[in-house]
Amino acid sequence: MRILLAEDQVVLGKIIAHMLKQKGGYEVIWVTNGSDAYDLAIESYFDVLVLDWMMPEKDGVTVCRELRQQGYSGAILMLTAKDSLNERIEGLDAGADDYLVKPFEHEELLARLRAIFRRNFAPLQEEVVNIKWILLNRSTHSIQRNGDLIPLTGREFQLLDLLVRNQGVVLTRDLILDRIWGSEAEITSNAVDVYINMLRKKIDIPGQHTLIRSIRGVGYIIEK
Repeated sequence: MRILLAEDQVVLGKIIAHMLKQKGGYEVIWVTNGSDAYDLAIESYFDVLVLDWMMPEKDGVTVCRELRQQGYSGAILMLTAKDSLNERIEGLDAGADDYLVKPFEHEELLARLRAIFRRNFAPLQEEVVNIKWILLNRSTHSIQRNGDLIPLTGREFQLLDLLVRNQGVVLTRDLILDRIWGSEAEITSNAVDVYINMLRKKIDIPGQHTLIRSIRGVGYIIEK
């Protein structure tokens, strides 16, 4: 399971992220404000969003409500110290699938995540994007080039999908590094260049223009 955790309390965020990775075996991306949570949820795929209610820039309820208004259909679990009936109703009406009041036991959080995942684990309609000679299928995490299946690693697919989702926008190396590897990754922005080169070798057709264009000194773009 891939989880986006949005929790602005640094100590608590580290504890929850560590617990989810070690006890749950989940892949966890952790952010500390609502704006980053919203952007990541739109740009990348997650099985569950775990949103703290009180966060800077955008609170969890606002993030939840805005995502649902944009048609976001993924699972959302709200974490909060607010435990009145009206507040629980507000969180659920905003689009949350479940609601867990702080403080909570780690085992209960894990159990609720498993329950949410079971409820939401249903066959998805294929989400296919066709750009020039590339067919990207987010349901199967597969790529076709002029009808031929091209094997990509998980990182390569995430990188290509990020560029596709932001078609027409120049993405800086630092932004790509943060979105794909995370802000705590101990690698340099040169890794982005390496992965772009590997992607080009797999998806470009020799003698034709490259799908991913370099913007010198800035980053990369897939043009519309």
